[in-house]
Amino acid sequence: MGRILGGGAASTAKAFGLEHAPVVKGQAMPAYDPRAVKGVGVTYATSTMGADHTAGYAVATNLLKVGGDVDPLSAEGQIELSRNLQIATAALDATGFCLFIAFAILDQQETFDAMVEIINGMFDINLTGDDVVALGKKILSMEREFNKKAGLTAADDRLPRYFRREALTPHNVVFDITDEQLDSVYTGRPVFS
Repeated sequence: MGRILGGGAASTAKAFGLEHAPVVKGQAMPAYDPRAVKGVGVTYATSTMGADHTAGYAVATNLLKVGGDVDPLSAEGQIELSRNLQIATAALDATGFCLFIAFAILDQQETFDAMVEIINGMFDINLTGDDVVALGKKILSMEREFNKKAGLTAADDRLPRYFRREALTPHNVVFDITDEQLDSVYTGRPVFS
């Protein structure tokens, strides 16, 4: 039993034939339920590493209203929100900055500009804000290519089925973002192929 449980949520569910395993690409979901915070659900499904809320922390915008205000219970706006946050997070991770500075750089242009200036000063380069975004896109493209070579397909960019079928109280919502919408996170923009 210890070996089974020690293997994690995905392998435990598989060993016992359970459908209710909150995992994507073998990674268990953290605290946020994707039915009530749909932006993070998009991130869980489409992140290159599976159910990782830090790959595109939509909770910031869905719940905390940092960087905008997208209704967490609505499907509207979640694809673009998750896509943009995944791009920004990939770039930010590559710089060595802590993800927590995202709160400041999402809400204040001058803080974002200061981050770019710090990167330029550290490496004696001349990046622009657009270059930082391009870096995030390039990283995600490379990660997606790695996953493709590892055998992952669009079918792996999905949440477990029960999130679409079983409503979450008290709002009685399901994860209603379609497979086509999830696929558009990367195919909706020409930079991703």
